[in-house]
Amino acid sequence: MLAELAAANAAFGVIKQAVANGRDIASVGSQIVKFVDGKEELQRKVTNKKNSPFYRGNDFEEFMALEVIKEKEEELKQIMIICGRPGLWNDWIKFQAEARKARLEAEEAARKRKQKILEIAILSTAIVIGIGVLSVIVYIGLKRRGIL
Repeated sequence: MLAELAAANAAFGVIKQAVANGRDIASVGSQIVKFVDGKEELQRKVTNKKNSPFYRGNDFEEFMALEVIKEKEEELKQIMIICGRPGLWNDWIKFQAEARKARLEAEEAARKRKQKILEIAILSTAIVIGIGVLSVIVYIGLKRRGIL
């Protein structure tokens, strides 16, 4: 969890410094992506931990990490509003929502594909075992009749 927070903070630091030095928002696009990825990974880890039956985490630490990210995101919003074109922040929010939806759909498709491969592997294994057992039964039957 701390690694994701550190990555998001580092990316935000680069964004803030670049804008302070007069660079435009587009020049730090990769850092914005790193910030958002760090935020989403942190949120995913906190959610996954809390859903675990073995969860014994530090709620306050997780809360504070998410609060730091929320503050940085608010600062990013202000930077985009002040330094970007009109409506940039709203367009960014829409883009993020669409990208998140596409990622979730891709993850679901990958999960279904993995499940299908697993089902095919199990079915193939069962067929091979079935053929093997049937072959042994036929062999024993033929052996008892004296054909082999």
